Formats: sequence, structure tokens, C-alpha cells
Amino acid sequence: MIAALAGGVGAARMLRGLSGAVPPSEICAVVNTGDDLVLHGLHLSPDLDTVVYTLASAVNPDTGWGIAGESWRVMEALDRYRGQTWFRLGDLDLATHLYRTQRLGEGATLSQVAAEIAGAWGVRVQLLPVSDDPVRTIVTAEGLGDIAFQDYFVARRHDVTVTAVRFEGADQARPAPGVLDALGQADTIVICPSNPIVSIGPVLAVPGVADAVRSRRDRVVAVSPIVGGRALKGPADRLMRELGHDASVVGVARLYAELAATLVVDVADADLAPAVEDVGVRCVVAPSVMVSDEAAVTLARTVLAAR
Repeated sequence: MIAALAGGVGAARMLRGLSGAVPPSEICAVVNTGDDLVLHGLHLSPDLDTVVYTLASAVNPDTGWGIAGESWRVMEALDRYRGQTWFRLGDLDLATHLYRTQRLGEGATLSQVAAEIAGAWGVRVQLLPVSDDPVRTIVTAEGLGDIAFQDYFVARRHDVTVTAVRFEGADQARPAPGVLDALGQADTIVICPSNPIVSIGPVLAVPGVADAVRSRRDRVVAVSPIVGGRALKGPADRLMRELGHDASVVGVARLYAELAATLVVDVADADLAPAVEDVGVRCVVAPSVMVSDEAAVTLARTVLAAR
């Protein structure tokens, strides 16, 4: 079995590659919930939904999130009332949030609902939110103080300087059922090419998760989300610099050194392989930009062979 720590578009593409390399039923994804929010009275789980839509071949190919062929009539109508439309919810996507909110209100757990939604889309990868308890990423922004992650990421387009990040509720959260078992039993644990701080960070902040990964370090392979000193999508490079980390594959290696024995980096960073290994992490150099499903499967096979 393969366990993967996942968050965001990069993780969704990595999971699609893995599901093309091995039977999807052999994969368990432990997904970030620090991005979750309540908006219009609805519980939104952006990372879980992005993974589902991607694995179901239903994701918007232009954005990497949302549903292909969306319409926006609800948002257009809401805009007429000057309602909150900064977080765009497509008409089809709204059905997912309505269902999740209904089921949570009926007493179902987030992990139960995640399984139901994945099943409805025909997704055979096991998807586990890292916790059924609330974990929320809070960003301290220069001149603004503490703001919710989606305020930083979507409303402000991550165009503010960050001085700190914390995960509210993480210390009181418990891993969702099955999370620690998956990490303990996996033949390989993959840390997907997600933002190390705000996508993987909340997963590791839930008590027991980092320890479980650390105890299996020899079986852990991380994939760098930084290529040539830049994030392929999102603010990972800038966020790393703002928080005092080196925004390179070497900086990624330092962040993961206690957790992962191996780091896969892109060919663009081949010259940094010795510096990665100086950190105490084995470096595997391979094409890592998932420009197509075929490229994602090839990367997945490289990752699985690297362990």
C-alpha cells in the first residue's frame, strides 16, 4: 500500500500519476484540511474536492481546481446583492458543499463524508482528511495581523508579506480514523509536491502524524514543489523566503530531513543534488513537472522506485 500526504493542485496531480502507476485501491491519501472554511453557511474542503475532481477526470483543466464546464449563475446573482463572491463557487461545485454541509449537520464525520463524495465520483483512492476535528491555517500578515488562510490565498491573492503561520486547533485534533494505520502499514509514504508550509504543514501538525512519518523515514519519498527556485503554482517559494527558509530544493530538503530519506528533484535542479545530500537526504533527479497524465505517471513510477 502507498500512503500520501497531500494538499493542493500538485498533490492532486501526483495522486493521479500514482493511480496510473498502481491500482488506485492500493493508495491512501491523507489530505490537508487547514484550508477548510465555512462560507454562505456551507462547509468547504478545497483540497479534498480538488483531489476528488482530479482523480475523477472532472477537474477544470485551466485552473487545476473546480469542475470542468462550470457555470457561475449563482455567483452572478449573488453579486447583484453585493454578497460575498470573492471565493468563487461554481454552480456544479456548490452541490458538493451543500451535500457535505447536510451530512455534517446530520452527524456524519468529515472522513465519512469524504468517502461518500469520492464514491459518488467513482474515485477508488482512499481519501482521508487528516482529522475530523477542525484544523485551520492562520497566517500572520505584515500590517494586517492574523487572517484566515483563504483570506490570504484567495481574497488577497497571497500578495501580502507573511511573518508567521500557525495551525489553529491542531494541538487538540486527533488523526482521522485510518490515518495512523495507513502511515504505519504503507510500503511507501509519499510527500506530494505540495506547499511544505501551508499544505503539508497542517497535516504534520496533527498530533501523531509527524511521529508516524518520522518512524518510517526510510520508506518516505518527498517530491519537491520547488523547481529552479520557483513554485510551479502558488506562493510556496515566496512563503519559504518570508519565513526564513531557502526557497530551493535544498530548503525543501532541510524542511523534510527528519521525515524523508529521499527527495525527488527536477532535472533543472540537478546541480543542487550534492547540496541536498549534504543535508542528509538522498537526492533523485528526474523530470518532475507534470505537464500531462503521462508525465505524472512517469514521475510516480520514479518516486515508487526511489524508495
